[in-house]
Amino acid sequence: MTVDILVVGAGPTGLALALEAHDHGARVRLVERRPDLFRPSRALILHPRTLEVLRPLGVTDAVLERSDTAPAAVLRLGSRAVETRLAGFALPETAFPHLSLVRQTDVEDVLTRALAERGVRVERGTELIAARDGGENASAVLRSPHGTEEIDCLFVAGCDGPASTVRACAGIGWHSRPYAVEVILADLDLASASGHPGPSGAQVFAGRDGLVFLFRLGEQASWRLLATRAAGGGAGRDFGQPGPAVPQAELQRLLNDAGTRALIERLAWSARVPLRCGLARRFRRGRLFLAGDAAHNYSPATGQGMNAGIQDAVNLGWKLAFAAGRAGVGSAAGPGDDVLLDSYEGERRPAAHRRLLLTHTAFWAEASTGRIPSWLRGVAAPHAAPFVPALLERRRLVAEVVRVVSQLRVNYRHSPLSVQGTPPLRGAPRPGDRVPDAAVGIGGGPQRLHQLLAGPGVHLLVQRDADPPPQAATGARVTVLRLANSPGRGLVAVRPDGHVGFQCGAADPGGLLRWLTLVGAAGTSSRGH
Repeated sequence: MTVDILVVGAGPTGLALALEAHDHGARVRLVERRPDLFRPSRALILHPRTLEVLRPLGVTDAVLERSDTAPAAVLRLGSRAVETRLAGFALPETAFPHLSLVRQTDVEDVLTRALAERGVRVERGTELIAARDGGENASAVLRSPHGTEEIDCLFVAGCDGPASTVRACAGIGWHSRPYAVEVILADLDLASASGHPGPSGAQVFAGRDGLVFLFRLGEQASWRLLATRAAGGGAGRDFGQPGPAVPQAELQRLLNDAGTRALIERLAWSARVPLRCGLARRFRRGRLFLAGDAAHNYSPATGQGMNAGIQDAVNLGWKLAFAAGRAGVGSAAGPGDDVLLDSYEGERRPAAHRRLLLTHTAFWAEASTGRIPSWLRGVAAPHAAPFVPALLERRRLVAEVVRVVSQLRVNYRHSPLSVQGTPPLRGAPRPGDRVPDAAVGIGGGPQRLHQLLAGPGVHLLVQRDADPPPQAATGARVTVLRLANSPGRGLVAVRPDGHVGFQCGAADPGGLLRWLTLVGAAGTSSRGH
């Protein structure tokens, strides 16, 4: 089998990257070191922006079927309880104005099934031993129960977690620091004499020692417990990986100290997970790329890990596929390829750095055992509890917090792929901005824009009175949509990941063709698999 892209690691990041690249014409091979399919979910939430980028892959509906899209959350601050729902946010610019509680294993299962339907299987029990950038191509050595093999490919995408082999082979350095706090995970069945924990959603108990979460998302029992506590002697263990089990008596003390009288009836499994925050110095070296946990590590605060990895994957997947397609039709590698491929690091590493600052600050407030955060959780928060419902009623404020946490505000305005045509289109998203959802007309009744964009390739949004795009701009990777309800002569080119790549307020065929050529979408045809 001829391979364009070798994807290493079959977590959410690797699965999404393989799917995105395949749907944009690349020949993909996906390997996973772990022989077993099941592992306990460490991620339990999907953000609106992640659901948006998954939508063109045709998997969002299947993910939502397994999700709680209107989860109830009860925050217990001392003796006070504050209830809210993590849905119905004032977010008119997205089709998903909610947070979704869903197990990582369910997300992985949906993505794995989608790949299987396309003829791509996950090669479990296959480990990457070495990877090398060869200039015009890449090579890798794989070991499986069938033996050792060496393969050639155009690109290697390392989605292989915090201890990434691809990162080590690429010689990419790592900025990181361990946290003095670890996470405790467990699946357990509970009985309650006090009426809580509640029947569904999430329960959050705040105290001086940290937070205790209970979710109705257990995989081997009814409840998933997640708690933060001062780390013991685990700083040298594998960060982000489940470590030693936690005795049931210790877990019961955690619940008691949190203020719940719930009793553990059965403990299915438990683990301590040492944590660190980290950021790779680079996301690319030659034809070797990093995504997800191989490129950045976060605390669990605000639920960034799985979401950030999937968003990395969608950003990188189409770029690798378009670059592979350009090579496949005999185009010589040139500056355009470097600009396209370098744009991944230029766009996603700054976003990762900002996300690192966000999660570090939130985790300090949630879990730090220092005097100030302990006092805030244990003393100030219970006294402030009566004012929290009024704060939650401020819909615009809450919506803005969700926008920031879920990366709806991320833009790539400084990317070389963000090109302003002449003249600019006033009132439209700027190049690099995420395209918001909106009601549009293309004939017939109004439709939602994101539904029309829910397919692979570049979409050209042409205003009602605009000239048709030049013939050279309408290849197999380009879809033209004329917006009948938008008067004007402008055009917006939307990238496969939903960001504006090019826009102009009047006909600029030269500028459009240069941009399409830059990203590898001009005059190309789809490749077979």
